[in-house]
Amino acid sequence: MRRTDRARIANLRLVSQHLAASALSSPAEVAFSMLATQAQDLSSAQWALGVRSPGSTLADVDRAFTEGSIVRSWPFRGTLHVTPAADLGWMLALTRDRTLRGAKTRHAGLGLDEQTFSRAAGVVRSSLQGGGRLSRAALLAELDAAGVATDHQRGSHIIWYLAHAGLICFGPMGATGQSVVLTDEWVTEPRQLSPDEALAELAVRYFTSHGPATLRDLLWWSKVLVPEARRGIEGAGDRLRRIEVDGTTYYLAADQADEPVVPGLVLLPGFDEYLLGYENRDAVLAREHSARVVPGSNGIFLPMVVSNGQVVGTWRRTIRRASVDIAASTFAPMTSTVTARYVKAARRYARYLGLDQGETTIADS
Repeated sequence: MRRTDRARIANLRLVSQHLAASALSSPAEVAFSMLATQAQDLSSAQWALGVRSPGSTLADVDRAFTEGSIVRSWPFRGTLHVTPAADLGWMLALTRDRTLRGAKTRHAGLGLDEQTFSRAAGVVRSSLQGGGRLSRAALLAELDAAGVATDHQRGSHIIWYLAHAGLICFGPMGATGQSVVLTDEWVTEPRQLSPDEALAELAVRYFTSHGPATLRDLLWWSKVLVPEARRGIEGAGDRLRRIEVDGTTYYLAADQADEPVVPGLVLLPGFDEYLLGYENRDAVLAREHSARVVPGSNGIFLPMVVSNGQVVGTWRRTIRRASVDIAASTFAPMTSTVTARYVKAARRYARYLGLDQGETTIADS
């Protein structure tokens, strides 16, 4: 991909992903706008919402979970995401049956069959009904006590299965992390969409929040089938527009202008949608640096330094008693202007955590 094409796509994605001049004012607004935000690492997901809603703090994100506007479950790719609570049901329905069928062999190897899942569902419903909230560990303890063994990863797969079935989700924050709740008690006003309405909603909100993106990107991200994706795009109608870049068709929101954004720098969490949300990531991360962000191609995405739309390094935090240190490792030396932006971004992250800014360092290699 040519450098000018990379810059154009990255510029547009900064806007669609609310990483440049975001007008969003709350984590719940971000969750709706982003459709679903990758969240197997909770702290990364929390910052993904915070960085897109200027002024929001970690306490604001946790409050959105606890008040019930957002939840965490496995709606796409069998992977944890943060979603608006009201949208979880129709999202799960899009690929649930196919996802569960695909896991049957693994489940059989763990001794998990329909009878076991049914027993587990009964235990879980009995433990949580009436507004109950349990940590993941406490819920597994309830299953073990009832004779449903959770060792050898069985517990993780039971929770995964019951979440896909729509019985449970991760909702309010508790003393030891996020609590498991009954979905039908926690999500009191679920949106009801027909299959075609759901596919159109998926297409509109994915391409609006991730555009410019391709059909292949949508297929990878959602795991809907090609005919379903095409029906969704067709159902989107004039809410989307398409552009051609280097012979490839990209979709984005119909009202998104193709205008430059003010240069800036953001510190993004690991697994962020800005990189992970696409089948092809060349527009924002040069291939020669990919191994620095995804070491060993092992599925672990490190926190990223993004300058002018391009991933230019990684960063890590060290939390002290009252402050947080930020250390960046960049692919090339930063100019003084970019360094000043980095220090400002680190200050914003500290404010989000409710801590003082500690040491803020950069090393290039």
